[in-house]
Order: sequence, then structure tokens, then C-alpha cells
Amino acid sequence: MLKAVIFDMDGVIVDSEPIHFEVDKRVLKKCDFIANDDILNPYVGVSNPEMWKDLKEKYNLILSVEELLKLQSELKIEVLNETKIEAIDGIKELLNELKQNKIITAVASSSPRFFIEAILETIRIREYFKVILSGEEVQRGKPYPDVFLRTAEMLRVNPQECVVIEDSKNGVKAALSAGMKCIGFANLNSGSQDLSSASTIVDSICKINYNFVISIM
Repeated sequence: MLKAVIFDMDGVIVDSEPIHFEVDKRVLKKCDFIANDDILNPYVGVSNPEMWKDLKEKYNLILSVEELLKLQSELKIEVLNETKIEAIDGIKELLNELKQNKIITAVASSSPRFFIEAILETIRIREYFKVILSGEEVQRGKPYPDVFLRTAEMLRVNPQECVVIEDSKNGVKAALSAGMKCIGFANLNSGSQDLSSASTIVDSICKINYNFVISIM
């Protein structure tokens, strides 16, 4: 029985992956390293501390992980203030329909909490979510299931009663590892993502409604 729908944020609620890519490229440029999308695509859905730890080791970056995170946060606020952010088409309608059918909703994102809160307030949908959790607030980020398992625990529902909406390979893997069904959203702005293991795949959030979610349980 469906009790909760858990949303990833970046690439599902808002098209913010291009913001992350732009910021991460600027950070890497400060380290005298020029990155392209092919280098960053595998990190979509991965928490920032884990991403920078891996990139630092792989490319011998001159800044520490702590310095990289600090610079990233500063640039992210800067770019966010420069960018007009809007909800992806169909998100507000889906949230309203789930609320009308008494399905609780949550956000489980790899982004830092300050960024999640800023985005949800900007597009005025913060009130819909009973729980908001950052992957940086659990021991292991996606592709591990920790963020989804902790979200279900906070919602007081069983993982098997949850459906996750994800746009990344790492996010889909995390959701399935948590024992949840997962709708893969093929968002072109999220780079080349293998969503083939998802319970079902859509190319538009507008195709998801209450009955659609119920049908995959």
C-alpha cells in the first residue's frame, strides 16, 4: 500500500543540475583543472563531500576537501542568485494531487540542506513536504540507501510503502537498495544517466499522477 512519495530535488523538482555543473566546473578551474560534462556526469546524485573526495584523489586537486566544499557553497549561492529557478512542469500539480489523496511527501536530496531549503522556498513548495533530508546528514550518500531509509523512518512508514522519483543512476540504485519502488525521470539536463533498473521510466513529470504511482506498487 502506498503511503509516501519521496522526491529527489535536483533534476526532478527543479532543473538545477546545470547549476551544479557550472559551479563544479568553476571550482575545478580554481584548481587549474578544466572539466567537461563527461567527468561530472557519474557524480549526479552523489553527495558533495563524497564527490570532492573522489575527484581530489583521482585528479590530485590542490585544494583540500574542506576548501573545495567551502568554495562550492559560496559559488552556489552566487549562481543561484543569478538564475531564475522554477519548478519542473507537472511538479506542483503532482504535489497537489498526492496531498488530496492523503499521500505524504518528502525530499531526499544529495544537495546540502541550505541549498534544498533555498530552492523549495524560492519556488514556494516547502509546505508540501513533511520531511526534508540531505544526503550529507546520513552516514553514506547515494548510491547507498541511507538517505531513503532514514527518510522513511522519519515519516514513520515502511520502505515498501514508498515510491521514489529519481533522475540519476545513483539515485535509482539507492532507492531500490532501500527496498522502494522507483520512477526514473529521464531529464535531458541531468546528463547521460542509465535509469534502466528503475521500476518504470517517464520522460515528463506531467505523466506521473496518483493512479500512475499506485500502479507500480
